Amino acid sequence: MIFMSPYETPFYFIVFGIAVAPLGLLLFFGKKRLWYQCALTVFFLYMSFGGARYKQGIALAAYLIFQTALATAYFKYRQKHNAAPVFIIATLLAVLPLALVKLSPVLSESLSAAGFLGISYLTFRSVQVVVETRDGLIKEFGPLRYVLFLTFFPAISAGPIDRYRRFSGELFAPPGPDRYAELVGQGIQHIFMGFLYNYIIAHLLGHMLLPLVKEYVLSGGGFLGILYYMYVYSLYLFFDFAGYSKFAIGAACLMGYDIPPNFNKPFSSGNIKEFWNRWHMTLSFWFRDYVYMRLMLFFLKKKVFKSKVAASNLAYFALFLLMGLWHGITWYYIAYGLYHAAMICLTDAWLRFKKKHKDGLPHGRFTRALSVVITFHAVCAGFLIFSGFLNELSERM
Repeated sequence: MIFMSPYETPFYFIVFGIAVAPLGLLLFFGKKRLWYQCALTVFFLYMSFGGARYKQGIALAAYLIFQTALATAYFKYRQKHNAAPVFIIATLLAVLPLALVKLSPVLSESLSAAGFLGISYLTFRSVQVVVETRDGLIKEFGPLRYVLFLTFFPAISAGPIDRYRRFSGELFAPPGPDRYAELVGQGIQHIFMGFLYNYIIAHLLGHMLLPLVKEYVLSGGGFLGILYYMYVYSLYLFFDFAGYSKFAIGAACLMGYDIPPNFNKPFSSGNIKEFWNRWHMTLSFWFRDYVYMRLMLFFLKKKVFKSKVAASNLAYFALFLLMGLWHGITWYYIAYGLYHAAMICLTDAWLRFKKKHKDGLPHGRFTRALSVVITFHAVCAGFLIFSGFLNELSERM
């Protein structure tokens, strides 16, 4: 048995193609056998979390038991009751495993043993189910469909972050022969684009060019060298992550699932707010729906602020601070989150100003191009903070 992470090598796609072929054949005839998808899930999870990663596999199994019991209990409770304290406790419990893993460097390194590849993305799905159960949006729930939702292996390690209701609708309903033929075409295209993005462009940028630029900066490249590093790292981050997302979406298509996209030409954004509607979209929309909007609703309902602008700004800072802490408890991740919060608040202020003075401000292709260039550099500056390279430079000085 060969153990490997999802999409780690081209051989993964050979194994995937052979394993998924029977499922694809069934879908071409408008049929679906859930037992076969269950078998595929077990096989690919074993391939990703077996062997030397067996401890992660044990942690994953324990996590699934815990989250399934929690979601099932809360769903049954919600059929008759809707007490806010119970919802808060259920939400905190859903987040607890991830919080312990993230806080392990501060609390105890032994807590890191509870972690596994993709725990963050499973937690996002778990919290989403609890919140939407509380809102009464989830009408049907079953432990099996919940586990398959959490462990959908094409997207288990880094997304895209699907929604339970959308996934559940496709889980039991085959797409039909014509629609599946379209999905196969889209899936093959996504996978080949993923090869270009991840195996070629990201490899050239991250494994060949970035070390050379880093060496140049550390040997006295100065500001210009840091600028080079910022550009190369930003492009590497995009092509590496977007390539992985292409793989995940393509693999899902071949299994008959049309999961949401993660990137939509983010470097063509005209402002930071637009950027976050194009970059890692499923994560952005998750934080928007389950953190920002919830905070805004709380602030307005409790009349914490008289001004909606003040409430919005505080909600943005809380959201991006949380996003920074999610990446890790280090100063540059926190600074990255606060940086983007400040950028979005400034963008909101600028958009309000533009709306008020729209007749007196120039607009057209040139101003749009200028805004794209400015936004690109603002985004890259954020990625430079995120990379931790500035921290490394400061330690060497």
